[in-house]
Amino acid sequence: MHDPFATLIDCWKADPSSTYNSWFLWDQRIKNFRSIRRGIAQVVEDIRGGTFGNAYRGSSLETIVGSVAEQRQIFKGADHAFLWKPKLRIPDIYENTSNQLAFADLLHTCDHCDCAEDVVAAIQRIDAIGIKGLGPAVANLLYFIHPTLLSPFNTAIVNGFNAVTGGRVKLGRWDHYLSMREGLLRLNAQYRLKLSNDLGAIAGLMFDIGSGRYAAPPQAMDAATAKLWQEDLERVRQESTALQRELSQATESDATHTGIQASLRDLGKSLGFDVWIASNDRGRSYGSGLLGDGCLAQLPASVDRGLESIRLIDVVWIDTQTSQVAAAFEVEHTTSIYSGIVRMLDLALGTSVAVNCALFLVAPDNRRDKVAEQLQRPAFSRVSELGIRYLPYSQLEQNHALMSRFGSSIKPLLEISQQL
Repeated sequence: MHDPFATLIDCWKADPSSTYNSWFLWDQRIKNFRSIRRGIAQVVEDIRGGTFGNAYRGSSLETIVGSVAEQRQIFKGADHAFLWKPKLRIPDIYENTSNQLAFADLLHTCDHCDCAEDVVAAIQRIDAIGIKGLGPAVANLLYFIHPTLLSPFNTAIVNGFNAVTGGRVKLGRWDHYLSMREGLLRLNAQYRLKLSNDLGAIAGLMFDIGSGRYAAPPQAMDAATAKLWQEDLERVRQESTALQRELSQATESDATHTGIQASLRDLGKSLGFDVWIASNDRGRSYGSGLLGDGCLAQLPASVDRGLESIRLIDVVWIDTQTSQVAAAFEVEHTTSIYSGIVRMLDLALGTSVAVNCALFLVAPDNRRDKVAEQLQRPAFSRVSELGIRYLPYSQLEQNHALMSRFGSSIKPLLEISQQL
């Protein structure tokens, strides 16, 4: 075997249940980068403005960390490091004002720099302060700001890295995280053609090794060892049935999301609107064509304003006469409601033409309480100004044909939706 690690990468990428296929290539992963980054900026704003408070629960940090934790397997449990543990008084960023401001400085600096040296320097500054309980778990936030410079960080990733490299990286220490980062960058450069500039890919591989799904290639490998290791790879392929079932459920969820987008697309066209489909969804297969067939290739300049989050709104209806936004829709099937609300805010508060448009969160009938709960968070204090409405799947399905045939405006949608 010429290069066992290359063989492992190929096997991992071909496994439909690996983090590469179930998370790294998941379209919602990229779609949530903008909203998570905006949430980080909100945390900084709240801390510096004195409105962050002295508790994790109900804070803007809880909102954004919760959104990260919903990013499938690799970030499961990402919120544990930020939960306030009063007996241990960790992480000490809720009651210590100076520590809180230092944490905000780290987030702000990383959000406003674009080179590795500045990012590393910001991490070294927070490490020098020695804030109790605030360790490299913060990298799970910083990754969404600089995915090509920083990797996620958790127990499984550390275990995978140590197994592959023979390293002795420990959890809870920034210097060990930075050491692991250097090692991942070297590995990533060596196997760049098989991996990605985005360090989420190689971190995902380390995660699958560290969680026991794959065995790392032995440091010394003779013919017998190589044979046993290849047998282990084959066993992984054969044992993927349960995880494949989970992936199948996720795929079905994505298909439902696409189907609702298509329904809104067709309804908008029937009502005489130009329709915009989220830029990362236009190429999805639907029926005998693509989801974006017959839709706008670009948003009107007055709407776009250079905000990527607006281009990622699931469906937007544009008035053909005025080029103003008539209605915008975020479909929230099982993914974070937070991200959709942030994109709505960017549209409504960032563009003057969208001030009077109707905003809809389209979700399963049983998610209304979850949607309403999210809107109560302090991070969404301005949402009440926008009049966002909840449109249940069942109402859209039951009334679609009649609205398409007899409707001429968005008024019927206002009738079958509910104010939040």
